[in-house]
Amino acid sequence: MTDTNTTARIFKTAWFAKATKKARIRDEELCAALRQVMQGQADDLGGGVFKKRLNDNRHRSIIIAKGGKYWIYTYLFAKKDRSNIDTGELTEFKKLAAPMVVRPMKQLTPN
Repeated sequence: MTDTNTTARIFKTAWFAKATKKARIRDEELCAALRQVMQGQADDLGGGVFKKRLNDNRHRSIIIAKGGKYWIYTYLFAKKDRSNIDTGELTEFKKLAAPMVVRPMKQLTPN
């Protein structure tokens, strides 16, 4: 995805890809949603973890961010099934995001 001021790389986990396919959420919607996240139109859960509404407000996604350049769609849930993630899940998402927030990209790639 290329924006006028920023270039971002967007990734999704295999689980998330399967869940979005089942929910009929297209990649174009994910890119549009991420542009909104980058503009501050999402719930910042702290520690590089964001929550964004998708699919006409029927689903919620959890996104892990790395310095505004690398974004990973990690988890998807339907609003009708649950209202939010719990504290334990948030803690685990923050643990996943922590190495990406504090380490330069060079340390995240294999040699």
